[in-house]
Amino acid sequence: MRDSEIITLLQMRDERGMEEFLLHYGPLMRYIISPILKSGHDVEECVSETAMRVWDKIDMFDEDRGSFTTWLTAITRNTALNKARYEERHYSEEEDENSPSPEMTPEEVILKKERQRELKLAIEQLSSKDKNIFYRKYYYLQPTSKIAAELCMTERAVEGKLYRIRKKLRYLIGGEENEI
Repeated sequence: MRDSEIITLLQMRDERGMEEFLLHYGPLMRYIISPILKSGHDVEECVSETAMRVWDKIDMFDEDRGSFTTWLTAITRNTALNKARYEERHYSEEEDENSPSPEMTPEEVILKKERQRELKLAIEQLSSKDKNIFYRKYYYLQPTSKIAAELCMTERAVEGKLYRIRKKLRYLIGGEENEI
């Protein structure tokens, strides 16, 4: 079944669309979620939660803004990261009442957004191969060994490439002192 047919069935709220969606996109979702959530149970729970988000938000998908796979990838990654943050927050030790607030100040929020914008512009200047490696490591949180295996490179070559990418991004952003 083609993507457009699956999307149409989901938009019509036809359960066959969900079955086809899970059959067709389940492996992709697991591939994205696995580096973020380590427990197999958490991965499956996240796949289910992502599927429900797609079901609920399918009308928000806009083909003019990008492919269905890109849209799904963003939803899947964000769902996994939210679940990881939730798990970390709820299973970490109780915080001391005297500890500083983890909330960012308005100035910190503005600075963070500015750094993100600068980083995004710098990433756009990378070659497609460098972007691919950078996104795999820092966006999809894939281990270096997995990146190396899938790109037919050695782990050492991937690590070296990542080092050079980070160095180039620091230069493009405006100096060696900036952190990525």
